[in-house]
Amino acid sequence: MIVFDLICRDGGHQFEGWFGSSRDYETQQQAGLIDCPSCGCNAVDKAMMAPNVGIKGNQQVPAKTAAPAAKQQSPSIDGDMPMTKAVPVPAEYQELVGKLAKAQAKMLEQSKWVGGDFPEQARAIHYGEKDAAPIHGTASADDVAELEDEGIDVMPLPLPITPPEAQN
Repeated sequence: MIVFDLICRDGGHQFEGWFGSSRDYETQQQAGLIDCPSCGCNAVDKAMMAPNVGIKGNQQVPAKTAAPAAKQQSPSIDGDMPMTKAVPVPAEYQELVGKLAKAQAKMLEQSKWVGGDFPEQARAIHYGEKDAAPIHGTASADDVAELEDEGIDVMPLPLPITPPEAQN
């Protein structure tokens, strides 16, 4: 697993994305599968991150000094992006995400990938035009809102996935 700090171009919202590899991120980003959890836009880029480099085993950890908090700015029109400092993920969180990934994978084994046809397939199942079956795929924020307005229960997957056709 690799964690990227991401930012949406529309609202400048920053969030984390967990991916199997850098290639998985690029594939999902190019396919428009990564949505901002705040506003739903899928115009998402990597935010600037400082590398998380550990100290050598024979070095001591320096005492931390307090630094003034940096003023957060939203992206400017000329394309500047906000910067962030990624913090190390504690081992217990990594373990929890690993368990979540295993649970999601087990759940998806029982579910059929329908890709971008998800909204139509969900409607067909809801209205009895197709037999009830677990499905998963992609939907825009607008599609999800319409499904919810129709009383169709949907939920986002907790972790991103690579569509079957993009897997090698």
